[in-house]
Amino acid sequence: MARRTKLIVALALLAAFVAAAFTLPIPSPAQLRTWAGGGPLTALLLLGAYSVLTVAPIPRTVFNLAAGLLLGDAAGIAVAITATAISGALGFGLARLLGRDLVSRHLQRRSVRTVNNRLADGGVLAITSLRLIPVVPFAPLGYCCGILDVRWRPYLVGTVLGSLPGTVAVVVLGDALTGGTPPGLLACYLAFALVGTLGMIKVVRGAAYDGATIATATLVPVREEGIRARSSQETQVVSEE
Repeated sequence: MARRTKLIVALALLAAFVAAAFTLPIPSPAQLRTWAGGGPLTALLLLGAYSVLTVAPIPRTVFNLAAGLLLGDAAGIAVAITATAISGALGFGLARLLGRDLVSRHLQRRSVRTVNNRLADGGVLAITSLRLIPVVPFAPLGYCCGILDVRWRPYLVGTVLGSLPGTVAVVVLGDALTGGTPPGLLACYLAFALVGTLGMIKVVRGAAYDGATIATATLVPVREEGIRARSSQETQVVSEE
């Protein structure tokens, strides 16, 4: 596929995703409970809707709550995590297929290269940490990882691990449907955000340490060459005397 064609398709998909996020009438979990009768068919329908719709930047919370209401804790968690993995993989794959060539020329820019290196070198820990932070949007992070040098397996494993605590909390605390967000869920979100932030701090510090180690290792041969040169000069002076 030509680069210009990829650009057109990528922009069209992005526009469609954004439009869907703002215009689609997403039903409330209470409405879904009324429509659905439970059972395997309900689980399959919820899995399909969750997996496809959240590829666009549509919040996953409503689907997690619906999973808890319609399927119960165990089945709801299983369906929600499976759909999360599928949705994350689809967003990542689309971004890599259509957007990779569009940013490859910009990877040498310092800011882009820094983000790319942090995510790519951070591996599972970096993705897990970001997924734990509730304010980091699910779909855009998948797009970002897809167009950068993040490898497929660390991304998918990190997505599942980082999304699991929040998904479990929302599915189990289905009482949030009766009104505002319950204090227990807010406490969970704060705890997940703290753990994710600590993980990213570790990733950033590890990257900085690796960079310093590489720089030191690079200077060692230069220092050794300088020492050898000075020794050679001293030996030559002595021999001339």
